[in-house]
Amino acid sequence: MSISTDSIRNVAIAGHGTTGKTALMESILYTAGVIPRAESVESGKTVSDFTDEEVSNNFSVHTTLAHLSWQEKKINLLDTPGASDFVGEVVAAFRVAESAMVVVGARSGVQIETIKLWRRLEQRQMPRFVFINRMDEERADFQSAVDDLSEKFDKTFVPIVIPIGSGADFRGVVNLVEMKAYLVPEAGRGEEPVDIPAEIQPAVDEAREILIGAAAEGDEELEMKYLEEETLDNDEVRRGLALGLRHGKIAPVLCGSATTQVGIVSLLNFIANSAPSPEGVTDITVGADGQESSMSISQDAPFSALVFKTSIDQFSGKLSYIKCMSGVLNGDTDLYNVREQKKDRAGKLYTAVGKKLEELSDIVAGDIGVMSKVATAQTNDTYATPDNPVSYRALQLPQPVYSVAIEAVNRKDEDKLAQMISRITDEDKTFVVRYNPETKETVASGMGELHLNLILDKIRETQKIEVSTRVPKVAYRETITSGAEAEYTHKKQSGGHGQYGRVVIKIRSLDRGEHYAFENLIKGQAVSKGYVPGIEKGLHEAMESGVLAGYPVVDVGIELLDGKEHPVDSSEMAFKLAARGALRDAMAKSKPTLLEPIMNLNVFIEEQYLGDVLGDLSGRRGRVLGQEQLGGGIIEIKAQVPQAELLRYAIDLRSITSGTGGFELEFDHYSPISGKIADDVIAAAKAAQEAEE
Repeated sequence: MSISTDSIRNVAIAGHGTTGKTALMESILYTAGVIPRAESVESGKTVSDFTDEEVSNNFSVHTTLAHLSWQEKKINLLDTPGASDFVGEVVAAFRVAESAMVVVGARSGVQIETIKLWRRLEQRQMPRFVFINRMDEERADFQSAVDDLSEKFDKTFVPIVIPIGSGADFRGVVNLVEMKAYLVPEAGRGEEPVDIPAEIQPAVDEAREILIGAAAEGDEELEMKYLEEETLDNDEVRRGLALGLRHGKIAPVLCGSATTQVGIVSLLNFIANSAPSPEGVTDITVGADGQESSMSISQDAPFSALVFKTSIDQFSGKLSYIKCMSGVLNGDTDLYNVREQKKDRAGKLYTAVGKKLEELSDIVAGDIGVMSKVATAQTNDTYATPDNPVSYRALQLPQPVYSVAIEAVNRKDEDKLAQMISRITDEDKTFVVRYNPETKETVASGMGELHLNLILDKIRETQKIEVSTRVPKVAYRETITSGAEAEYTHKKQSGGHGQYGRVVIKIRSLDRGEHYAFENLIKGQAVSKGYVPGIEKGLHEAMESGVLAGYPVVDVGIELLDGKEHPVDSSEMAFKLAARGALRDAMAKSKPTLLEPIMNLNVFIEEQYLGDVLGDLSGRRGRVLGQEQLGGGIIEIKAQVPQAELLRYAIDLRSITSGTGGFELEFDHYSPISGKIADDVIAAAKAAQEAEE
């Protein structure tokens, strides 16, 4: 099949965990003839969940790409994980899809992750539609789920499929565009259109009227016709739905059951007819000067592509998942890595159905595919042509919220551990590992306890490395609360040239965040200008370790008042040591104090847990800045909390909210601490220093 940009549909499948996204993907692929049968999640054989950690845990960890052909359209599906720990995978899928299918349970309705995902879609102004799944489950209620959506989100929800019965009485669905029913198929057979049962015809007619009215609002011409004739034909309804969806005026709603494979044909028909294609959709490019601009996806423009995901396969090697943004990519295309400013070759190109790769001759603008074994490729890289080196905006990933200090128990495993970490951070950009020279720890950070545990368990099992973890140390700072003067003479005589340098300084406290200021106020030739850089070096070195607990010093202003040099024994080194001693003496007299990092914390919870969460934040020395009703009983709390109180918050919040709460975290500022809290920090730091000695 010849692929053109306007015949492509890229759809991200997203939703709260346990809404049945993976099972829905199986049913879609089976209905489209891509796989011989739809497997259950429990079987460990689904297209979406094929890695060892997904099979053993029975939930999705990675976004999975699959494709199918339906009504002469190529549909790329990106099945995303439902757990908040793997939100980076969702962000990547949203980045390259033109629409999102939000899966909601017919019994559970809107849940906490549904709301968080919806917020991301709102921020992207991304077209979205809803599939209400599990209509065959006990207490399933289509209308309640639609009402729940309308209550919690500021969007016009328009059913284009309604159910016939629910729970044990669920018999099928009615497609309001086609005005046909699709009943639960017999074993081994697919859905087929049949006449609408007479007993539900009145409800169907009413729902059809609402649908036609909503479709008419998608286009002025359609609206005029609807006002004149009070109806639209099926093709006009499809066109109105497509325009309304693309421009964010409506959110179409479909329903069915993934396990009984009902509602799947209607879903595919809708995607093929009304979901937006990439043709003409704009994306953000970033110039060399950091300025952002927009560029339309077009097959006629010079080639460019974005790497949105990296996977390292034991058989195929490094796989770079790309979206071709413009032009056409084939095996002969000269690739230019804009970040590396180097040329490369694409080699073999593929599309994918889960872990199964299918070779392609080319990838056109708007299509999603895979490049293999391109050594320079990293997630977020742009590939283009040398004469048109555009660069696309990187994935807007959230900050990690949970960290542990890690180390190999056996020193001989350190290199092996470092290599494995490097590989994983290539694949997962929400997994960040840094060495903290202040605390002398290697700290691994991710989106939650589950996220990190899965990664570390994988390292232990696949590499046979024993890895220990602990709560990371907090990177405190020291500063002063008053001013002082000090002088220090460094004098050493050891035969031949000695060392001599005398420095007089005055220090003062700066505003928080100013870090450091230096001013040379020496008049005359008390100290030669050539020695002043050495004095500054000494001051910088002294600020690396404060007098209270050895933490770095910040927000100190220093004036160099006077000094003295020796015609023979003075040197830059001597003045550096003198300055270091002078600053330490001055700090000891300037009422030094500890500073701790304060974080901005946004917590998302169900209203029933508000009191417990606020009480917990108070116990963590938190300062609540405000709270906002997000609709439907979901509240966002904004607070500032010391980092030291949040090291296990991912675990504690899950416990307080029965696993439903989520949060986002970022550093804001440093703030003074005193009393017992400061005494405990200082005592712990000194004990650690003594242990090292």
